[in-house]
Parts: sequence; structure tokens; C-alpha cells
Amino acid sequence: MTALTAPFGRFTHSVVRAIPASFGEGALRTCSAQVDLAAALREHEHYVAVLKHRLGLQVVELPADESLPDCVFVEDAAVVCGDTALVTRPGAPSRRKETEAMKQALQELNLNIVEMDDDSATLDGGDVLFTGREFFVGLSTRTNQRGAEILADAFKDYTVSPVPVLDGLHLKSFCSMAGPDLIAIGSSEPAQKAFKVMQQMSDHRYDKLTVSDDIAANCVYMNLPDKGHVLLYCTSEEYPESAKVFEKLKDYTLIPVSNSEKVKVDGALTCCSVFINKKLEN
Repeated sequence: MTALTAPFGRFTHSVVRAIPASFGEGALRTCSAQVDLAAALREHEHYVAVLKHRLGLQVVELPADESLPDCVFVEDAAVVCGDTALVTRPGAPSRRKETEAMKQALQELNLNIVEMDDDSATLDGGDVLFTGREFFVGLSTRTNQRGAEILADAFKDYTVSPVPVLDGLHLKSFCSMAGPDLIAIGSSEPAQKAFKVMQQMSDHRYDKLTVSDDIAANCVYMNLPDKGHVLLYCTSEEYPESAKVFEKLKDYTLIPVSNSEKVKVDGALTCCSVFINKKLEN
């Protein structure tokens, strides 16, 4: 297992993508909720503004593609760790062309690109939890064992452990990193079982931050030079009990961000960014 070599959550860049007009009707979903497209656009605009203006990240904004209704969910198209970017093969066939624009953006950031060329492999970035020490990969309806094996081959310096996803779309539909060695996890039985599996597979003991709502456990943690510990989490209007848990965290810059429209198509806060830490060039 690889020890931490740099501050976990240190990022300089984020890749995001605009929401297409086809999002409201065409985005994949596991329920029949109606999306308010105008509200979704406002929600995403605020999310991007937080990254760019409040946190000072260099934000690469890719244009929307009307033929790809789910393209705003860029996390599923790539996994970036250090200077290496694994361009994925999403589990939903309708989403596979989303990787083309992502690959180009990551090439322009001078990352080392690894592509998944095995047609038997599927991998969504939403199933990949990087703790700073190791990877956990959810085996779900979108990600299979072969996809996890290719990720392990791309990031040989880290242990990669598979975690069965028994409920929910992705592993990160009910968990995420809320800080160094701190995993935010939903309170449902499937979420708690997944956390137990992660603990059993790891040589490291992680702290657990349990929230009432599974989807609210998906948050965005960063450790930024001028800001310290930063956490983006769902608002108290959406998930009041879960928000109370995050609000008790000490020494964090806490930023509530609405996700009320994207959640209708199974989107979460981490879904809308691919974060990168680029070394400053002299």
C-alpha cells in the first residue's frame, strides 16, 4: 500500500461540462421524476461558480452535446490520479461517446492518457473512490470486474479493492471522501455493508461519518493552499438531518450546494467534476 505523499484533496484544476437542453427528457434515470431544466441550469451554474470564483480553481468548461443528455456527469468519463488519466468505458452504451471530449481536455492538460480498449470492460468514475491511499471500485450495473482490473493496471502504485454495490447506481451514490481518512457514508443497510467491506479489505483504518440520507453522503472534499479543508455538500433544504452532520465538522470551509434537480437523474455532487492537481511549472 502506498503512503500519502501529498496533501489529500489538493487540486488546481477541474473539468466540467455544460448541461444540454436534452438533459431534462433524455438523461438516464432510475425513477420517473420530472426535471426542471431551467432550475438544473441555475444549479450547475452555481456549482461551477463556486469552483471557479470562490475556490479559485482553473476550470475547464466543455460545451454541452445535445446528442449526449448525460454529458454533464463528467466524473464517469475519466479517473485521474497524479499525472495519469484513465479514460473509462461507461457502462451505459448511450454514454460512451462522452469520453471523446474528456480525452481531448485531459490531453490538453498534458496528462498521461490510458484508454480502456477491452470491449468486455465497463467502468464509471462514479464507482471509483480514491482515498489518497488506495482505490475502492464498486462492482455495479455500470462497472464490472474487468473494468476494475484495468483501473488497477493503470494505477499500479495503489491497491485496488472491489466492493459489491447491492443498491444504488454507483458506489459513490452512498459514500465519498469527506476529509483525509474520513469516509462519508449513508445510513442504509447496503451503504453500511459496503463500508464494512471496505474496512475489511483495507490495511488502514478509516473514520466514518454517517449521514441520514445515502445520496447526501456524496460530497466534494478539497484541501486548498489558501482555503484549507473545504467541503461542498447538499443543502439543509434538501437533506436537513444530513446537513447537520456536516455542519458539525470543525476547521472546514463548509459550502452547501444545491443538487435538487440533478439528483432526479441519479446525479450527485462529485458527478459533475473531474479534479486534477497540476504541478506548477517554473
